[in-house]
Amino acid sequence: MQSPTVPERFRPLVEATAELAERFARAGHRLYLVGGSVRDAFVERPSAGEAGTRDGDLDLTTDARPTAIEAIVGGWADAVWTQGKRFGTIGCKAGGRVYEITTHRAEAYRPDSRKPEVTFGDDVETDLSRRDFTVNAMALELPSLVLVDPFHGIADLAARRLRTPLDPDASFADDPLRMLRAARFAAAYGLSPDPALVEAVRAGHHRMAIVSAERIRDELDKIMVLPVPSGALWFVVDTGLADEFLPELPALRLEQDPVHRHKDVLAHTLAVVDKTSAGKAGPDRLLRLAALFHDVGKPKTRKFEDGGVTFHNHDLVGARMTRRRMEALRYPKEEIDVVSRLVELHLRFHTYALGWTDKAVRRYVRDAGPLLEQLNELTRSDCTTRNAAKAAALGRRMDQLEERITVLRAQEELDAIRPDLNGTQVMTRLGLAPGRDVGDALRFLLELRLDEGPLGEEEAGRRLDAWWEGRGRREPRR
Repeated sequence: MQSPTVPERFRPLVEATAELAERFARAGHRLYLVGGSVRDAFVERPSAGEAGTRDGDLDLTTDARPTAIEAIVGGWADAVWTQGKRFGTIGCKAGGRVYEITTHRAEAYRPDSRKPEVTFGDDVETDLSRRDFTVNAMALELPSLVLVDPFHGIADLAARRLRTPLDPDASFADDPLRMLRAARFAAAYGLSPDPALVEAVRAGHHRMAIVSAERIRDELDKIMVLPVPSGALWFVVDTGLADEFLPELPALRLEQDPVHRHKDVLAHTLAVVDKTSAGKAGPDRLLRLAALFHDVGKPKTRKFEDGGVTFHNHDLVGARMTRRRMEALRYPKEEIDVVSRLVELHLRFHTYALGWTDKAVRRYVRDAGPLLEQLNELTRSDCTTRNAAKAAALGRRMDQLEERITVLRAQEELDAIRPDLNGTQVMTRLGLAPGRDVGDALRFLLELRLDEGPLGEEEAGRRLDAWWEGRGRREPRR
């Protein structure tokens, strides 16, 4: 079904594709804008692309075959890449904008395969029928501005409804990752998933087993930077999707106990994820992941003691579980280190009310290192109590700690705490060769530095001499 001319809001898209459309027309081919740029123009929001691309990147589809596409853009684009040619996609860049142009396709996954079988087609409606959701199954013909909307995507946007163009079982058979994408799109656009879609996910979530860990990870990352991720995460848990790639999450749905009345840890966790604030460049993805994992150790450490429930060492257990899960999802090592360290340290602040010395503050800063700001933000977000007085008290304590850190930072090199003497100085002063004794001496000096702040080389040397004398002058280990 073709609608009348599209409103003026599409003019910037048309201007960005005018030369390209003219080249395809001269070559006897049709060209259409598809995907996020069309959808987001209707909801009047910038599009960031469907694959985490930069704002302004455009997806197009055509009846031209890949070799013809390559020839058409070859004399126009500043750069052309063909890595996706076997799947029908030619990428190019012109005037600072990236274009992904794909031949009309009808692709289907074999039930036991992670890779699509691609066949090329000649009509846009068949191509649109293979797309994930009706709100993404709209195309804008260029340069005529005629909208092709055979599956009523505009009506679904207006009704805030999430449906698949084909039967959802068939759509998810084409690509099981679409089940996880459904969670993201519903949360991102405030859409209510169609009951048939939900049932298809519940019945078929096991097919996620054929999707690569990397694709799942990338989709999870997109969920974590939504303004409010919890809607997508509830969908993932309620439909059973989480069982396939993040089983720690549904495990947090601890039953309410009528005697001990402990909190639902899952509800708390998702509230913490939502509460983490956005930075200048948007939500902090790694901080959000730390919020998601921060209590995963609770089910394994839960005990009922003295009329209450405890989760002793759930921070340490949770850090190990976080590392294993992120490794399974193929996260980079440096990101795993950041998130698992935040999980490990997320309870550290809660002993502050007992009265921290300057030594404890220095140790907190040293252990947090470059993650200090994120750790403090996670700690603040971890307070989801409805008790206003309790929440205010925690906020005041964190304010006080940050003020103390500011004062100590002004007095000392707090962000790079190290002994007043280095290894070479220790060996020279004590007549040692490299070995375990040097390490012991440096650890003594570091504890001294944490206890009392910077002492200077002369005083640190005197203290080191006394410490070494007290140990008895042993022959150095070589």
